[in-house]
Amino acid sequence: MNRFSRRSLLKSLAVTPLVLGSGSQAFCAIDPIARKRPGHLKLSLAAYSLRQLLDFKDPKMDMFGFVDFAADQGLDAVEPTSYWFPPDADDSYFRKLQQYAFLAGLDISGTAIGNDFCVPEGPKRDLELAKARAWIDKASVLGAPVIRIFAGNVPSGEAEPAAAQRVVSAIEELLPYAVSKGVTLALENHGGITDTPEQLLRLVRAVKAPQGGFGVNLDTGNFHGVDPYADLTQLAPYAVNVQVKTEISTRGQAKHDADLTRFISILKDARYSGYVVLEYEAADDPLTAVPKALKQLRKLIQ
Repeated sequence: MNRFSRRSLLKSLAVTPLVLGSGSQAFCAIDPIARKRPGHLKLSLAAYSLRQLLDFKDPKMDMFGFVDFAADQGLDAVEPTSYWFPPDADDSYFRKLQQYAFLAGLDISGTAIGNDFCVPEGPKRDLELAKARAWIDKASVLGAPVIRIFAGNVPSGEAEPAAAQRVVSAIEELLPYAVSKGVTLALENHGGITDTPEQLLRLVRAVKAPQGGFGVNLDTGNFHGVDPYADLTQLAPYAVNVQVKTEISTRGQAKHDADLTRFISILKDARYSGYVVLEYEAADDPLTAVPKALKQLRKLIQ
């Protein structure tokens, strides 16, 4: 995969401050989040953890049942994922779900979409941006403070810098709209053009964003180098949302149980404050495995 320097990317983007509306809120390349207080961690559950039950092909649970399951675990919040909302879900549906969660004692910690901002200019890219705006609207109605986005994959035969520039451009195009809706955009380390911490940081540092409007969605299972824990440590200071996996894979090794204690220590050392979202992907039955993992995480974050 082709590499490039931050300097060359910034130069190619002709970085200059942007101003948002009458509030004169400056947009600039973000630094690590300046957290001065000890981290305050809260526990949430991603709907993706129960994907087999939510699958529309053979549904055994809907999103309201997911909220009930989370409430039974004594959680602080839930993270409903866009993939399992009914296709005809409108604002009234999202308001009903938000209120249902509220009455169950749960916040909506965030939501997540699948997208690809590496695609070239044209109808497909326009569709990706329109989908992102639509889900920013839905996140706002849900009361979700953050929405997970992807960067995508470099198109076949194309150099990485051009694709990276399009990713940065797409995020910057969406940021004023997201900020106006009170939603933070969180870019996940999700393979492709964000496969390594160096790649992700190049994108993050190139994006001109208002304070609090943009950051990293740190997924603990998505780095596969020689030391994934060291990779996660690099990204933790930029995290605005964290999704925790119970497994991890190291280069040259099969996937194995993750050291959850070490994950939480990394977050506390970075003074991360916010939600720790369990995103369960292992093979065991989630109805039994998820409660066990949540119990362990609850002890660690206290």
